[in-house]
Amino acid sequence: MNYTLRQLRVFLAVANSGGFSRAADAVGLTQPAVSRGVAELEDALGVRLLDRTTREVVLTEAGHALAPALERLLGQLDDTLEETRQLGERYRGRVVIAGAPTISARLMPLYVAACAAQYPEIRLTVRDNVQADGLEQVRAGAVDFGVLIDPLVRDGLLVVPVATDPFCFVCRRDHPLAQADSVPWSALHGLRLVLLDFASGSRPLIDRVFGRHGVAPQVVQELGHSASVFGMVEAGIGASVLPSFSLPLPAASPLVWRPLVPREERSIVMVRREDRSLSPAAAAVWELVRRLTVRAEAPAVSAAA
Repeated sequence: MNYTLRQLRVFLAVANSGGFSRAADAVGLTQPAVSRGVAELEDALGVRLLDRTTREVVLTEAGHALAPALERLLGQLDDTLEETRQLGERYRGRVVIAGAPTISARLMPLYVAACAAQYPEIRLTVRDNVQADGLEQVRAGAVDFGVLIDPLVRDGLLVVPVATDPFCFVCRRDHPLAQADSVPWSALHGLRLVLLDFASGSRPLIDRVFGRHGVAPQVVQELGHSASVFGMVEAGIGASVLPSFSLPLPAASPLVWRPLVPREERSIVMVRREDRSLSPAAAAVWELVRRLTVRAEAPAVSAAA
């Protein structure tokens, strides 16, 4: 038999209201559409359900048998669908977010705490990886979405900004530039620098800034994490340019940081695949992160520095 849920609902509306006109009002259709729906259902079942006269519509014996059973079944279906809708609204389950190291350190605690407070039945998991790995996990569907540095290649990705993060200069206290209140990008020309490597999303951006300002530093080491960069700078290997989210500096270290001028910054974004919808729980966390948009400011430079 070939019948539709709409035809069943139309027949039940006619049976309950006793007429095509009133049934049409109840289901939001035209009277001809209601009449046609009942006729199609009768053809599919091979039995007459209604006797029609110019004055009234009366259920046949088959119609009388079908109507109460159909009302019970459709009621159960509606209850099941409503329970499913409410389950989605409860936002339960596991949501996985990819984050780059400095983002995981500075922003992810904010997101995890906010999620726990607003959606206690969601288990939010953070995968802390370098930028390249985080983007690969997003593209592969291994995570629900990422909070990463704005990728240079956005093909197939939905990208929403959430924060900005200025770059800063890091050096030892005995460095010639340590006494300045701020450091111009031009002062880095020819300077020995220890930088993040190209697995970091910041390095391509830093190199672009160098190019815009006509700066060609002497890159002496390239490392994967800001903590490793701090160690090299502390050992006197060279100074560094890092995102402000890398701060604060290690405690009791001989390092200082200075703002770079003019201000250059990286953009932190939420990123997910365009062709993949989010689960109700992941969509709730996505919206939560979007609402918590922040503008990063580095800690104030202390007088002791």
